[in-house]
Parts: sequence; C-alpha cells; structure tokens
Amino acid sequence: MPSRVAVLIPCYNEEAAISAVVRDFRAALPIATVYVYDNNSRDGTAAAARAAGATVRTETLQGKGHVIRRMFADIDADIYVLVDGDDTYDAGAAPAMVTMLMDARLDMVTGARVAAPAAAYRPGHRLGNAVLTGLVSRVFGDRVSDMLSGYRVFSRRFVKSFPALSSGFETETEFTVHALELHMPIGELPTVYRERPPGSVSKLRTYRDGLRILHTIMVLVKEERPLQFFASAAAALVLLAVILAVPVVADYVRTGLVPRLPTAVLATGIVLLAFLSITCGLILDSVARGRKEFKRLCYLAIPPHGAGQSP
Repeated sequence: MPSRVAVLIPCYNEEAAISAVVRDFRAALPIATVYVYDNNSRDGTAAAARAAGATVRTETLQGKGHVIRRMFADIDADIYVLVDGDDTYDAGAAPAMVTMLMDARLDMVTGARVAAPAAAYRPGHRLGNAVLTGLVSRVFGDRVSDMLSGYRVFSRRFVKSFPALSSGFETETEFTVHALELHMPIGELPTVYRERPPGSVSKLRTYRDGLRILHTIMVLVKEERPLQFFASAAAALVLLAVILAVPVVADYVRTGLVPRLPTAVLATGIVLLAFLSITCGLILDSVARGRKEFKRLCYLAIPPHGAGQSP
C-alpha cells in the first residue's frame, strides 16, 4: 500500500448515510485519511461525518463539480479514492481497486456498477448511462463501460493534471474524456451498487442532469475534436443546401430559367457556411492539438507513484 491514501467523499444532506460510509471506508482502508466535503448541507451531515472519524471541510459553491475541484486542489496524496456519500457503493471493493491501480500502474480505476438488488439502479438511469457512455465511446474511445459511476480511484498524476471545469454531475464525464484524450492507462472493476438507506434522497434529476451531461459531451467534442464537430455541421449544411437546390436545378434544366432565385441564393449561402465551418474546424483542430500536447506535458511533469523504485 502507498504511504498516502485519501478517501474523498463529496456530500450534501446525507446525514442518514454519511456515518456508515465513513466507518466502512475507514475499516476497508485503515491507512487512509477520510475527507468529507460538505456542500452546504442543511442537516447534520458535517457533525455526523466528524463523529464517525472523518476530516470535515466545506465547499460553499453548490454542485458536485465545484466540490471535486476544491478536493483535488486541497488534498495531497499518492492515491485518491473518490466515492459518493450516499452509501450506495461497496467500501469492500476499495482495497482491490487501489491494488489494481498500483499493480498495473494505472491512472484511473472505475467501479463499474452491478446493482444488488436490481431496483437500486433505476432503469431510466441505466438507460441514460448506457446512451451517454455510448456517445462518448464512439467519439473518444471504447474503454469505459460505466462513465457516470461515482466510485473511482485516481493516481496523483490524474488528479493534479485534471482541469475540473464543470460544476455539477457532469464532472464524471470530464473524468472519462480527460483519461481517454490523454490515452491514460485506465481500468474497471465490477462493484456492488445498492439501494440508498432510508432517509437518503438522490440529488440527481434524471432529465435535467441528463441534458446537462449531454451538453457537456457536445462541448467536449467541440473542444477536443473540433474538426469532427465542425465537419459534421458542414455535412448537415450541405445536405440542407442540396435539398433546397434540387427543385431549383430541376426548373433550370427544364426551362433554362431560375424562377426561385431567393431559394438559389439561400442554398448558395448555406454552402458557403459549410465551407466556413470546415475552415473553422481545420484551424481549431490545430489549436486543440496544441492544447492536448500541453496537457500531456503537464501530466508527464508529475512523477508517477513509485518513481525511483524498482518495478
């Protein structure tokens, strides 16, 4: 085991669950320091976490993404275990996840959820996760099966090179894209996902947060794969221009006249927009490549765990 392991637990109004979460992770990882970051809870979450033996800190900006940003900036460790504070994840899997990260020299291990009982993982959430994970896999690479899992283990390299730009539940999407874009070594381990204890209420709003995650995916595609993004927009514009131009061309072939001049001008303008979109994509692709190289250099500037030790 590494000398410094930190268990990071973001939470909001989790008085009913946080004591059990802290106790379970302290028992599973005795050498770890357990940090609970309270995100403006209106109940006794902070007091319960402190009584259970956690180091309690506060983040006043509301939203899981803000808490993650504060955690990653504040805590200095070799291995980081991130888990939600709702007592739905199995603390017993943490040692195996940490061992997997260390033995295989990985940067991220995701706890892929296996619901027990099946009702714990609602069908709507399971479908949404599958759709959103599939979208990211098609664009960035098919190496993650549960993109929205709230149970992960990170290396120091990952944490200190992660930009943490989001504010809410879309932060899990950022984790995945960050790892895939930099071609980090990552892994997954199936973990039990159980029902919340009585009194614990989910903060996830299926449709609202689903749309925010979808928006984040689109933004990340634009930022990380601009040529692909703008080429798709150009293809859609060209298709629209062709649909508008077909009757105009048909009239011209039949009569030698262009009676639908406004439509012809509109189609021409749309084609020009398509070429402009491709040009933007080409320029931004060079910019994105430079940003990716810089992020990779920042990642490599952080020594890996075990540096200087024999492999």
